[in-house]
Amino acid sequence: MMAPTTDNAGNTGTTGDAAAARASLETLRAEIAKAVVGQDPAVTGLVVALLCRGHVLLEGVPGVAKTLLVRALASALELDTKRVQFTPDLMPSDITGSLVYDARTAEFSFQPGPVFTNLLLADEINRTPPKTQSSLLEAMEERQVTVDGTPRPLPEPFLVAATQNPVEYEGTYPLPEAQLDRFLLKLTIPLPSRQDEINVLTRHAEGFNPRDLRAAGIRPVAGPADLEAARAAVAKTAVSPEITGYVVDICRATRESPSLTLGVSPRGATALLATARAWAWLTGRDYVIPDDVKALALPTLRHRVQLRPEAEMEGVTADSVINAILSHVPVPR
Repeated sequence: MMAPTTDNAGNTGTTGDAAAARASLETLRAEIAKAVVGQDPAVTGLVVALLCRGHVLLEGVPGVAKTLLVRALASALELDTKRVQFTPDLMPSDITGSLVYDARTAEFSFQPGPVFTNLLLADEINRTPPKTQSSLLEAMEERQVTVDGTPRPLPEPFLVAATQNPVEYEGTYPLPEAQLDRFLLKLTIPLPSRQDEINVLTRHAEGFNPRDLRAAGIRPVAGPADLEAARAAVAKTAVSPEITGYVVDICRATRESPSLTLGVSPRGATALLATARAWAWLTGRDYVIPDDVKALALPTLRHRVQLRPEAEMEGVTADSVINAILSHVPVPR
C-alpha cells in the first residue's frame, strides 16, 4: 500500500487521492475530444509532461489543431494559459516582462510578461532569433524569471508547450541542441485519418467554434490539486535496477550509433526514466516495466539525437534509429 502523502497545506493524503487523481486525468481524453479529434497520443504526452514537471515541443504542419489542443487542455485542467506568437522582432522582455516607470510614484515597477502563467503556448518558437528563444531557458529550467537582478518565481504548475512547423524553414531559427534538450518531450502531431477529418468537418458544419471552448462543452475535470496528488504517486512508482540499466543501455547505444553524430545525454536518460514512471502510473501500475520505457522512448529521445548528414540523405530518421536500437538492446526479464 502506498505511503501517505502530504500536500502544501500540510494535509495528509492517501492512495485514495492518487486513485481519484488518476481517474480525473483519464477523463481528459474524452473531454478534450470534444474539441480536438484523434490526438489521444498528444494529449497523453502533455499529461505526462505535467506529471514530470517538463515541457513539450509540438511539431506538425499548420492546421492540425496544435494551438487548440493546448487551449483545450488548459480548460479541462482549469489552468491559466497564455499564448505568444513568436516573430523575428519579438524581444525577450515581451515574454518575461520588464520594469515600467510609473510617473505618479516616480518609481519603477515590474510588469509581468505572458510567461507568468500555468500553460505558456509558444507558437512557432523557431521564428524568433536565438536571443529571444534563450529568454525561455531560465523559465523552463529554474521556473523563475530574473529581471534587473531580482528572481521572480513562476506559478505552479508551469509548462511551456512550443510549436514549430516541420516543412517551412525559410525565415526560421532552428533551436540549438542545448535548448532542444530542455524539452522533456517532442510530440509529432500527424494529419488526421480520413474518418477523423470527416468528423472535424461535420462538427464545423454543425456550428463548432474553436474559439469558444465553453460552447463546445469542455468543462474542468481535474485541477492543480489532482496534479499534485498524481505527482506524489508517480514519485513513489518503483523502478528496479534492471529497468534503470535498460534505460542506460538504450541511451548509451545512441552514442555508439553510426547514424548519429550526437547521442542522448545523461539528462536524456533521466528524462526517459521519469516519463516511463509517469506512464506506468497512468496505466495503473506502481512499478515500471520495459514496455513503459519503449512507449516513451521516441517522444523523449527523438529531439536529443542528431543525424549524420549522409544518413539523413539516405532517408534515415531519428525515429528509425531509436526503433532499431530498441529492437537490439536486450530487454530485462
